[in-house]
Amino acid sequence: MNPLGIFLSLQGHLITGSDRGRDQGKTPDKFKRLESRGIKLFAQDGSGVHKNLDAVVVSSAVEETIPDVARARELNIPVRKRAEILAELYNDYKLTISVAGTSGKSTVTGMIATLLEQTDRDPSVMNGGIIRNFMRGEDAQMGSLRLGDSDTLVSEVDESDGSIALFKPGIAVLNNIALDHKSIEELEGLFSDFVSRTQKAVVLNFDDKRVKALAKKSKAPVFSYGLKDARFTAQDIEFLAGGVKFTVHDTESKESAPVHLKVPGEHNVMNALAAIAAGRAAGVPLKESANTLNAFSGIHRRLEVIGTLNEITVIDDFAHNPDKISASLKTLKEFDGRLIVMFQPHGFGPLKLMGKEIIEAFKDHFDKDDVIVMPEVYYSGGTADRSVTSKDIIKSMSDKKLNAHWFEDREKILPFIKNEAKAGDRIVIMGARDDTLHTFARDIMKAV
Repeated sequence: MNPLGIFLSLQGHLITGSDRGRDQGKTPDKFKRLESRGIKLFAQDGSGVHKNLDAVVVSSAVEETIPDVARARELNIPVRKRAEILAELYNDYKLTISVAGTSGKSTVTGMIATLLEQTDRDPSVMNGGIIRNFMRGEDAQMGSLRLGDSDTLVSEVDESDGSIALFKPGIAVLNNIALDHKSIEELEGLFSDFVSRTQKAVVLNFDDKRVKALAKKSKAPVFSYGLKDARFTAQDIEFLAGGVKFTVHDTESKESAPVHLKVPGEHNVMNALAAIAAGRAAGVPLKESANTLNAFSGIHRRLEVIGTLNEITVIDDFAHNPDKISASLKTLKEFDGRLIVMFQPHGFGPLKLMGKEIIEAFKDHFDKDDVIVMPEVYYSGGTADRSVTSKDIIKSMSDKKLNAHWFEDREKILPFIKNEAKAGDRIVIMGARDDTLHTFARDIMKAV
């Protein structure tokens, strides 16, 4: 909602809004920056909704019962989903590049955006994550978007609410299909339709068997990528503490080029291959793409190192589903050092759907000395089935011999970690949706 509001404001629309987080006093600086752009904010009590509005736009997390929506219905003002507005903006561009998949969307979108911007193609960009290359000073909000002068738009598209069906991609990128907000069967249907209606090119991860199977659905040329058995592959991979080096090879043209990423892990090798393949589909030569990715600074809260103090490193990470958690832990385990992970689940519904797989992700990657700490599930309001809680997950983890601890109050975690951490440890603050997690990571940094 934040980047969409700013994007529309930059285009000359008059934007107002509300947020329950603002009403609760959370992350006030973020809202002050919105107001400094001329976006007027109201309490989420219906007071900001009046008959002169063209529409009230809501995210998929907003219920019909909130006062703003109720007031809009009362005044017969159209209530529209964020994705509908984004799709209308998106579909007006001549060349659209859509990035989809269960994991890696924000990073691949950021890589493609950086690649096109660095090669003077001046794209517009709408992303779910904050692209650090586009941040202006301390204003992280601008990192989620870019308004360019070209006829190209790069955007992350979301499958969690089914809104992916609204987009008409010129180039479609599909990273993976794994359990998240929907069942595998539902995801396969959504992504199959996504691939089949793409017009110019489809970029597919051939290391993912479910994604590879969708190649036959494409009416457009397929640009495949993977560590093996694909058009774009990675060779001579060298993992570094602050990134990764490899050689990208195009098996069709027989071209190769070195890549040096500032972001670590095998999953980022795959993300870079996706971006390079998308760049090639958009007409960017392989060597240009490979060279410009060296400039990519990463996505805010994706294994973002907050700092190191007393030989203890604090890392902030967005991982929240089994696939993302596994990718982050695998990357962290490429180097020595005990892990102390505070994982905050991002909703009761997702925890009920994915709880077993989340437990397995930690069990598969944790060593006996590693520590997992969980507060209660992040809850921002509305209705929720609370039949599965963090406490239930911690009990199951303990039963599987993980060193697991539950705290009802997140603030009690800080002194626990302070007492537990020692030289050589890496403390990871992990979770999604809650903007205060980044602040909590910084508080941990000060405490150790």
